[in-house]
Amino acid sequence: MKTITCFALLLCCIGWRCQSPSQPANTSLNAVFVANPQPVPSQPVKTLETGVAAPDFNLPGVDGKFYSLKDFKDARALVIVFTCNHCPTAQAYEDRIIAFTNDYKSKGVEVVAISPNSPLGLLYEELGFSDLNDDYKDMQRRAEDKKFNFPYLYDGDTESASLQYGPAATPQVFVFDQERKLRYTGRLDRSEKPGTANADDLRAATDAVLAGQAVKEPVTQTFGCSTKWGWKLDLRTKADADWANKEVKVTGIDAAGIRSLLKNEGSDKLRLINIWATWCGPCVLEYPEFVVLQRMYGARFRICIRFGR
Repeated sequence: MKTITCFALLLCCIGWRCQSPSQPANTSLNAVFVANPQPVPSQPVKTLETGVAAPDFNLPGVDGKFYSLKDFKDARALVIVFTCNHCPTAQAYEDRIIAFTNDYKSKGVEVVAISPNSPLGLLYEELGFSDLNDDYKDMQRRAEDKKFNFPYLYDGDTESASLQYGPAATPQVFVFDQERKLRYTGRLDRSEKPGTANADDLRAATDAVLAGQAVKEPVTQTFGCSTKWGWKLDLRTKADADWANKEVKVTGIDAAGIRSLLKNEGSDKLRLINIWATWCGPCVLEYPEFVVLQRMYGARFRICIRFGR
């Protein structure tokens, strides 16, 4: 069994980042967009129906530029993919979206990705399979790391565009024809496992649109992580309160107990061990971050806090 031993571990940049008011929509291309996610009133969300025109939007991309439908006006077909950073299903489809963009660019197809999630509606417990959350800065990191070849837009402040399109989960794709009427919405393909499919449903729908033909299956069942709407802040508030009220248990351990702990026998989880002391200033400061780690990765590894002298 694997064991992670950590001495005087300082965890920085875990959790939610402080954010400032957003820039107005007429921000210049060289200006720095600063996100400001807002609570969104709870409301019913309906997925856009086929045959309906694409709702316009004005959203910042990870490059700082604002995008709207007019930026894609010359495309023979427009593919809008609602995706995000944190969702393992969305991550499994990133390479397929990149490959699709490469293959269809010369055919006059434009691809744009939109993250519909509010950072306020995302729980720590939903980050156990991600290296990044869904805020704007982490979107920039994701796009750079994966070398996205399509615009990646942020809608986490008010979710104004996402509410009009109504993605039920990430990833979900919407294919529009040259008149920007919706011809297909749903999954990219049937297989979440990377390397087992090639965005087959998306390719078939796009081929039909380019040929001026009806899409044989215009609506398919999407799957992935539920959209994190801004009204899910209530769930996060409750989860924070539940963790704050959890009982803290302190138990003794001797040398033999430490040796047994390090063996990590009888568990299929990784174990993180921190040597900690009440008189140590950095230890006190870092302790809340271990709570965050437990919430994020508790289903995948164990955290042990060892008090030293």
